Amino acid sequence: MLDEAILERRLAIIEQEVANLKRKSESNSISGNWLDKLIGSISDKSAFLEALEYGRAFRQADKPNDEGYEQA
Repeated sequence: MLDEAILERRLAIIEQEVANLKRKSESNSISGNWLDKLIGSISDKSAFLEALEYGRAFRQADKPNDEGYEQA
């Protein structure tokens, strides 16, 4: 079994790394609202609408049929 000094050292390293990760995470998050980052990021409206339609068609194709049989 590891002695207490080794465990203390390893725990101190882990605590420092956690503090570094928290600091890095906080510095990357200028705005807490993800929507603020997204607004204005899409400049091509027609491409955006086309992507929405592809997504909608994909979701609809994956839905089960209500009558229990597939449509032709």
